[in-house]
Amino acid sequence: MLPSAKQRIKTADILLLLLMLFITLLCLLPLVYIISLSLSGKSAAAAGKVTLFPVDFTFYSYKYMLSDHRFFEAFGVSVKRVLLGGAINFVLTILMAFPLAKERSEFKSRNLYIWVIVFTMMFNGGLIPWYMVIKNLHLIDTLWALTLPTAVPIFNVILLMNFFRNLPKEISEAATVDGAGPWRMLLTISVPLAMPAIATVTLFSVVNHWNAFFDGMILMNKQSNIPLQTYIQQLVVQPVISSTTRAEDLINFSQRTFNAAKIVVTMLPILVIYPFLQKYFVSGITLGSVKE
Repeated sequence: MLPSAKQRIKTADILLLLLMLFITLLCLLPLVYIISLSLSGKSAAAAGKVTLFPVDFTFYSYKYMLSDHRFFEAFGVSVKRVLLGGAINFVLTILMAFPLAKERSEFKSRNLYIWVIVFTMMFNGGLIPWYMVIKNLHLIDTLWALTLPTAVPIFNVILLMNFFRNLPKEISEAATVDGAGPWRMLLTISVPLAMPAIATVTLFSVVNHWNAFFDGMILMNKQSNIPLQTYIQQLVVQPVISSTTRAEDLINFSQRTFNAAKIVVTMLPILVIYPFLQKYFVSGITLGSVKE
């Protein structure tokens, strides 16, 4: 007897559930391993005994990290970068997406602007011209060098533009009849209705700024100006133990557990922010990705 349509749907649901569970475990296992490694002892980490649970449980790596002033300097630079860069991305993304969502009858050059921004998303001038422009603008070793080159994230603009396009046209028509101008329509109607998409693209910008490390390597010469992820990258390729390291630290210190502790700390801000914005993701990304 052939299975009924209802039974086939249930079987497909179970298979999809198992597949999603498998993918979820693949994503979580590296995170669990890093946390366990950061909480394990030096000898266990060196012997490769750490798997999913800490071995010789200790907070020594975290205690040692609290005594590293360079870590907190880099952490402060990253926080300032996220606040400034996220605010710039937030404002410019909305200001660009709103007019591009209009009909051609309202914005005749709309398609030309869309083609230009899509072209810049797919092609760029290369690393050397990018560096020379920033250098000639005297932005090297400033926070602006980390925020202005990515001031307008094109992918976020396209996502938000499509979200604006899916808003009911009757609302804007009614607002126009009531005498609302473009700024009033943007601030009192479009932005409140588009909060799911705005929250989504804002999180994209925050994560992008928080995780970026390459521009910090190229554009920052002073050690006190590098962001946190660049500092973490330097720890991977450079030894952290100096001649002033205490004897107690040499006994208990492990480069592997120390680096794992720093990775865990760098993930914490994103892990704290994400649950508050996750509820907007489904509607924000789905509606923003649909094009009429």
